[in-house]
Amino acid sequence: MPELPEVETVARGLATTIPGRRILSVRLGKTDFIDDPVALEQHLPGRCIESVERFGKFMLLRLSPPISNGEAPSANGTEQTALLVHLGMTGHLAPQTATEPYGKHTHVFFELDDGRELRYTDPRRFGRMAYLAGESLRAELLRFGAEPLEIDVEEFATRIRSRRARIKALLLDQTVLRGVGNIYADESLWRAGIHPARLGSSLALEETTKLRHALQDILRHAIKMRGSSISNFLDAAGEPGDYQHRHRVYGRDGLPCYRCRTPIHRIIVAGRSSHFCPQCQPARPGRKGASGTGNRKQGRTAKRRNR
Repeated sequence: MPELPEVETVARGLATTIPGRRILSVRLGKTDFIDDPVALEQHLPGRCIESVERFGKFMLLRLSPPISNGEAPSANGTEQTALLVHLGMTGHLAPQTATEPYGKHTHVFFELDDGRELRYTDPRRFGRMAYLAGESLRAELLRFGAEPLEIDVEEFATRIRSRRARIKALLLDQTVLRGVGNIYADESLWRAGIHPARLGSSLALEETTKLRHALQDILRHAIKMRGSSISNFLDAAGEPGDYQHRHRVYGRDGLPCYRCRTPIHRIIVAGRSSHFCPQCQPARPGRKGASGTGNRKQGRTAKRRNR
């Protein structure tokens, strides 16, 4: 599923091609991933796309106020409106010439005023699309946590150290930080030397400082390399990302750690596969080579032998 760097890559690509364009019409195919299909057909025609930005794992296409009969917007038309798009696992949003053939799984067509169509394609339809305005837009955005690339040291430490949840779960919790997913959580924890199953409340301030730095550095580098193309991610121009070649733990279970050559392990934390190095990321601070469950079993065995 596209994470912060992948969504940022797509948003930046779209931001160079569609702002200023007016939506002339909306044509829909399958709509089970759209919150209110009628709202798209009713409210989008005639609107200009003012900007494209990323918000967590979502894209927001900010829209101009409605214009009736060519007149200036009315007072009640000044509220902020946006088209919210989540790419899910296989979603792709890109402008194409209207005469260009479209794929089987293209479900949304926004006709633009320059002869192109902004098309949304999604074979598995795990994405989401919604027209939001005013209070509904504000309420939607308030559901999410802090922006990982902007959060400061103090707030990051507070959000992590005040919770008795696994650090991997906290990084994936979109009400804590918005945009971080499985790939970049694993990569950041490896860089910081923190076991994914440790409790957030067990981390020292020095550790959360190190983790924040690792997370931000990795996200920025991934954005520069246009994200990670694990299976079918493509940017707005239809090109794959390159950051998958820089992964140090994600998807590398059984392969040697780039730091210490210990085989990478994979466990389930918060219902998600988590890749880590048992030597570089001990389950307990100060216990190199610990792997969580293995330590507990060894401890119980030792106690039985000493009875």
